[in-house]
Amino acid sequence: MADARLEEAATAALQRAVELDAGSRFPEALVCYQEGIDLLMQVRKATKDETKKTHYRQKIIEYMTRAEQIKKHNKKEKEDGKYHKQIKIEENATGFSYEKLFQEYLNETVTEVWVEDPYIRHVHQLYNFLRFCEMLVKGPCKVKTIHLLTSCGEGSENSQQTRALEEIQQSVKNCGIKLDVSFSTSIHDREIRFNNGWMVKIGRGLDYFKKPQGRFSIGYCDFDLRPCHETTVDIFHTKHTKKI
Repeated sequence: MADARLEEAATAALQRAVELDAGSRFPEALVCYQEGIDLLMQVRKATKDETKKTHYRQKIIEYMTRAEQIKKHNKKEKEDGKYHKQIKIEENATGFSYEKLFQEYLNETVTEVWVEDPYIRHVHQLYNFLRFCEMLVKGPCKVKTIHLLTSCGEGSENSQQTRALEEIQQSVKNCGIKLDVSFSTSIHDREIRFNNGWMVKIGRGLDYFKKPQGRFSIGYCDFDLRPCHETTVDIFHTKHTKKI
């Protein structure tokens, strides 16, 4: 029964991979191919029927060949500055911490980061920005400067925002990072850029997590377990990164 469920999962993943492949959604197709191949290898290992083993082996080789072709295609797209990956985060989905979204693009060449987000004003939004900074501090990137462009809070919110950003400035300074904060009254776009050419646009900016049910509920500390609002993430690679 377990083998049958495993084979069913492998088939579903590989069918999805083929659909995404046919739709030219190559980065997502590659993920599904890799997942399906791994499951199919487990199925083959658990199978005693030699005829089935041979069949699975042929299928694995076929899918691995296509996955390698997609890898080469994606690599060339990145090198040519034409890469575009889109991730749709569904309502209440989990597993989308900042580390999961950004780590793939944060290699050791990243020394400067630009954040444009009009909503780094409320307490939870300021904490979101702090968590983003913590991710940069942990590496493997060697960030020296973070540029933040946001909008000013109103009334008491403004003084709270100022104090929080000053505290974050001092904290990252202790880690050898300069935080440069600017304000705009007309900012609407939300995007994050790295000086290695990667650009990430998130429909809701850094504020795509739902409020936790309580301070002692699952997901309060670990953002991979925190439910999300529905949003779309677009990831591009450009050879020219414009400064704020």
